Amino acid sequence: MSMMADSLVIARRNLIRMTRIPEMVLFGIIQPVMFVVLFTYVFGGSLQIGGTTDADVYKDFLMAGIFAQTVTFATAGSAAGIADDMQKGLVDRFRSLPMARGAVLTGRTVADLVQTTITLLVLAVVALIVGWRTGSAAPTDAGRILAGFGLLLLLGYAFTWIGALIGLSVRTPEAATSGGIIWLFPVTFVSNAFVNSGQMTPWLRHIAEWNPFSATVQACRELFGNPGVVQSDAWPMQHPVWASLIWSVLIIAVFRTLAVRKYRSADG
Repeated sequence: MSMMADSLVIARRNLIRMTRIPEMVLFGIIQPVMFVVLFTYVFGGSLQIGGTTDADVYKDFLMAGIFAQTVTFATAGSAAGIADDMQKGLVDRFRSLPMARGAVLTGRTVADLVQTTITLLVLAVVALIVGWRTGSAAPTDAGRILAGFGLLLLLGYAFTWIGALIGLSVRTPEAATSGGIIWLFPVTFVSNAFVNSGQMTPWLRHIAEWNPFSATVQACRELFGNPGVVQSDAWPMQHPVWASLIWSVLIIAVFRTLAVRKYRSADG
């Protein structure tokens, strides 16, 4: 209970900081909106999905990938924020207080989850405006749609722990920003987010289908009732919802442990 209380105090501190620096939230929203518009109108009608190059079909196929990319790119903000606090000595002040060691990192990741939720909500509205619709390829309902967004937020929360570890491992916020985002490009693009993985070369398709990012994208398409649910022998593609849950929980367990250990080792 003490750990939870301390974490909520730190989360509140970070949320207040976000309200005082609104451009942090604004720029976090603008980038995914630009991705939606660019991919929808530049690539829409150029890529074949389900045997057709219909732009409307690609819109529905694309949005799950854009949603997933948005929540994972929050990793860079987490890394930079923690590195900034380390550089300014704020974390050292927290260490002098009688509080749980993991609360500083947990509070930060919870605050980032709130910001990601806001961004995802705005992005969903933009997606609806440009023509995205649920249930376009298979029946769905409100419960399944909410479950899809829940998986997205869980994946985003898992990836913020990777950002926390990166932020603790570098010396400057600039290095944390670069380190927090550079590895995300192969993770998000070697996947089924923007193209049908069935059209990739066999070895690349195998990597894409076992990518944790791909599992969440596939699960969301299935829950949203959107096109792009391909036939595959890979277990994550056959059971994407379970695969998404397992990958996200595993990432949280591993990287939270590593991040808290890194935080403690910096005490000396």
